[in-house]
Amino acid sequence: MRTPNKSIKNRLRFALGVIVLIVAFLTWKLFYIQVYKNDELQKGALEQWTKGIDIKSDRGVIYDRNGKKLAVNIPAYTVWATPADIKDPELVAKEIADLLLMDENEVLEKLKKDVSTEKIKQWITREEALELRKLSIRGITLVDDSKRYYPYENFASYILGFTDIDNNGLDGIENTYDKYLAGVPGKIVKTTDAANRQMPYDGEKIHDPQSGLSLVLTIDETIQHFAEKAANQALLDTKAKNVSILVMDPITGDLLAMANKPDYNPNTPREPLTDAQRREWENIPADQLPNKWYEVWRNFAISDVYEPGSTFKVVTAAAALEEGSANLDTHYYCNGTVKINGVELKCANWYNPHKDQTFAESINNSCNVAFVNMGRNLGKEHMLEYIKAFGFGEKTGINLLGEQGGIIPANTDVIKEINLATLSYGHGIAVTPLQMLNMFSTIANGGNLMEVRLVKELIDEEGNIVKSFEPTIRTKVLSEKTSNTMLNLLEGVVKDGTGRKAYIPGYRVGGKTGTALKIVDGRYAPGKYIASFGAIAPVDDPRIAVLVVIDEPVGVYYGGTIAGPVVQNVVEDTLNYLEVRPKFTEEEGELLKENIIVPDVRNHKINEAGKILSDLGLRYTTEYQNITVDSIIKDQFPLPGAEVINGSIIDLYLNERPSLITMPDLMGKTREEVSQILDELDLQYTFNGAGKVINQNPEAGENLNKDTNIVIELSEG
Repeated sequence: MRTPNKSIKNRLRFALGVIVLIVAFLTWKLFYIQVYKNDELQKGALEQWTKGIDIKSDRGVIYDRNGKKLAVNIPAYTVWATPADIKDPELVAKEIADLLLMDENEVLEKLKKDVSTEKIKQWITREEALELRKLSIRGITLVDDSKRYYPYENFASYILGFTDIDNNGLDGIENTYDKYLAGVPGKIVKTTDAANRQMPYDGEKIHDPQSGLSLVLTIDETIQHFAEKAANQALLDTKAKNVSILVMDPITGDLLAMANKPDYNPNTPREPLTDAQRREWENIPADQLPNKWYEVWRNFAISDVYEPGSTFKVVTAAAALEEGSANLDTHYYCNGTVKINGVELKCANWYNPHKDQTFAESINNSCNVAFVNMGRNLGKEHMLEYIKAFGFGEKTGINLLGEQGGIIPANTDVIKEINLATLSYGHGIAVTPLQMLNMFSTIANGGNLMEVRLVKELIDEEGNIVKSFEPTIRTKVLSEKTSNTMLNLLEGVVKDGTGRKAYIPGYRVGGKTGTALKIVDGRYAPGKYIASFGAIAPVDDPRIAVLVVIDEPVGVYYGGTIAGPVVQNVVEDTLNYLEVRPKFTEEEGELLKENIIVPDVRNHKINEAGKILSDLGLRYTTEYQNITVDSIIKDQFPLPGAEVINGSIIDLYLNERPSLITMPDLMGKTREEVSQILDELDLQYTFNGAGKVINQNPEAGENLNKDTNIVIELSEG
């Protein structure tokens, strides 16, 4: 046999070395997988073997301050499929589609997906769930679920907000406290083979969900009801764009009510509430429809800013008293106008100047000239200091989405003399309704700016308190002395000034009216106003602060005239509910005993009408800008012959040039079409019959005014 040469030996040695290295590497790799990667690979294997179906947790309940449920969960059921376990997808798809009123092809597509589990339909009814269980279809699982439900529908919708189909909070308290309300989901765990088929005797496990914590709000359902009812009536009466009514406990900063109208139903937040809204949305492209939803969901009370006008004079007056630049003995002279660097600023009563007036009379009269001088004496440094101290320019602390901080001067350098003058009576600054309410609360509680509180506490399923949110003082703004002085001054506004519409016998109500031109796209919009009224009651022991804001009213737009009665209703209802007993003065007691028949002062001159009413012990208000001695009373409320108590206020409506309107052609139109046309023209009309228009009086083309009563005859067909 031939002896191997040296080269063959070397090749054999090399091959043996390679084999040894490969065996060594495989041995090391096997050891690494079995020992070092054991836990990770075992976890991966378990994930492949096991499939889970989520079980949603119940959201926490939302209660009002007295334990009334404002947001709850109602039973619902979700249908899941395990496609690999379904032997005949076509048959199963037909059975499910017929039962759940679904598209058969859509169900079949879901059943044929190459996934471990697939959701078929969420939130089926209890009856549907019972029928589905009777079918006992392998591969179909029914999971007990819950659906968020708001039992009072559109009640307090801007506070509560709403959730999505998966019960995640999208707006309002549902969103900002979602981490507390949501809870921890559970899971159904099953073991499957490589083809996703459930293995028999696999020991299916159910991990129960953990319910979320419940919220106790500061909102009082009854007071919220008063505010909602009053806001809705004000919206109808004034034909305004928006109405917002806020009620607060000034001592704690607790928000007791926040009503915005129009509103939405959180159970169906994307559905229109009115027929008019439905018709409008039907003509909007689908990609633009979300913009309409966002408009509806926008919380006017915290997300919209406006120039407050005369309600802001409370800040100027309080700052002047606190700094000592004015006192109750200070006098101001009003000749109707005041010039600042050549710019003429008018008082609302420029045609009938207030002349010499005390500090209190200046507030009662809401005299712009007096407040311009008050602001100039105070100085721009102090003015800006108190604007910030009252919380303007920053958020209130309420935990809701979309709150704005408002707009204030950045520093004293930008406050010129004319800016200081207009700031003194509430122009050149933008605030939210909630900021204004908090300012009135600061006046009421002794001068403490409170953080607005909306949630009192978090509780578990047994009712145990998990977390409390205590009242918080943000800063001390005024002394007790200034606060008490301002309360007495504001009471004078309601008793003898522009706020007389909010007067309630037996209750000491203080307040301030405001009327301001609205700013649109950075400019004052002619004919568009915001009317407001802030109130505190009772001033001797403040229990509530109330703010009413009416955005773009049609017709009369003065805060005292249209917002005053709204404040009166809310304050009286709320104080009665809080069991605050009225305390009648001797004068009020005597007045309550006397009933007076309202005289007819129509067609009288304003000075004659005023004397007639005053002689009988009645008061009156007009709030028209251009009054002269020749102004004639066109109408009045209450009407002649009505019985009122002594001291009641009679609204007088003065003569104005009627605006002529051309009668539209209504022939052949339906009742709904006619109503829409004539409502837009703000005309009075009467229907006779039903169906379509066959006759109209006046005829098309005739001139008419707002007082014309139009008669429409309708006939079926």
